[in-house]
Amino acid sequence: MTLLDLIMSPWAIEPDKLREIQAIYATHMRGEKIDIAAIEARLNRPLASDQQEYTIQPGGVAVLQLSGVMAPKANLFMRVSGGISTQLATQQLESAAADPRVRSIVLAMDTPGGNVIGVPEFAQAIAELAAEKPLVVHSSEQLASAGYWAGSAANAIYISGPVVTVGSIGVVVDRSYNPNSSTQQEHITAGRYKRISKANEPLSEEARAIVQADVDYVYTLFVDAVAANRGVTSDQVLEHMADGRVFRGQQAIDAGLVDGVSTLDALVASMATDPARYSTRRKAVFALAALPSPSAGAAPQDDKPSTREKEPNMADPNATPPSPITRASFEQDHAMLFAQMREEFTTAGAAAERTRIQAVLAVGEGLPGHEKLLAGLAFDGKTSAAEAGLAVLSAEKSQRKAAIDAHRKDAPPAAKGSAAPQDGADKPTPEAAAEAAVALFNKANGIK
Repeated sequence: MTLLDLIMSPWAIEPDKLREIQAIYATHMRGEKIDIAAIEARLNRPLASDQQEYTIQPGGVAVLQLSGVMAPKANLFMRVSGGISTQLATQQLESAAADPRVRSIVLAMDTPGGNVIGVPEFAQAIAELAAEKPLVVHSSEQLASAGYWAGSAANAIYISGPVVTVGSIGVVVDRSYNPNSSTQQEHITAGRYKRISKANEPLSEEARAIVQADVDYVYTLFVDAVAANRGVTSDQVLEHMADGRVFRGQQAIDAGLVDGVSTLDALVASMATDPARYSTRRKAVFALAALPSPSAGAAPQDDKPSTREKEPNMADPNATPPSPITRASFEQDHAMLFAQMREEFTTAGAAAERTRIQAVLAVGEGLPGHEKLLAGLAFDGKTSAAEAGLAVLSAEKSQRKAAIDAHRKDAPPAAKGSAAPQDGADKPTPEAAAEAAVALFNKANGIK
């Protein structure tokens, strides 16, 4: 395929970017060759427009930077302004899938879209890898058209801030483009539809209808792919996301195109610590009514009635009541809200747990000897400070009682006291008293 064939084929890209590409090619065709070496010499640095390989961050997170216009292979436009070769990007994904060091993947994509050739295959490669390893897309500038076609195949999509543009779901073919209109060309063709490819003549009505049918077909593929990737119906994509509309920041989240806001560094850190959080595919959540459809170069939505499921009218007694909401159904149907609530609850729970631990440990201040008890209570995940205080008080009482009992056991036995005299037991009889008196008199007078 020549560059001209590429330009004349269907594109899923912002229209301004397509005109810029056409201008570059027209300059090239006029013989005004773009001197890459001269540009690099003037800048005193290489253009560095080659597509990068993925890098592996701590925690096994592979980051693949993809920036610029998308095309099947590296070409002139990629050399001048950078770009994404869907062929090379697919090869990088296949390498990441086989790399045992890679636990999860972030595709850092900033692109206005590009030629549709190779995009379905690139999207399929993303979906297949996302089924094996957690894979998300992050954009800090723009994720539009063919870029969103491919990016929607990831498990989740995040943007860095409120002015990032997302969407532009549409297809355009510019058959009026002629890079060298002054040159007369004569085509001799065989086959009824062969003349459609002539670039220097207006399209006939028949040819226009054929080209329009081709554009409509590619647009249908685009819409159906986004619907499958985001877990919604094609009618919902047409109603909320498509028709070439471009959304910024929160608008993209409300339209179900994006799952949240995060810096690239924060997303990489989160995937390093909890890759399982990104292992399931998010489902689009619509937070606003469908926007009016502006005129766009994409194939218009037809007037077919929507086949999207309607919510039951609860005023009707015969209406089927909605299914009860379970944790699993809530996570599946409202993945973005579920993830936000889980993050908020996790943060609040962690703060409450820190407060509880600090309060339990504070119970032991000024009362040494209960450090081991308090450590066990502080990290059991349930004991309050009041309960810890009661436990310490009980332990303190037990320690004091044990100390008193031990003191009693260590004391020597008490000495026996003398028996109390019995009444009259030591009182002499009159005869004994008389004999004692006589003996005392004889001793005093030397009478034997």
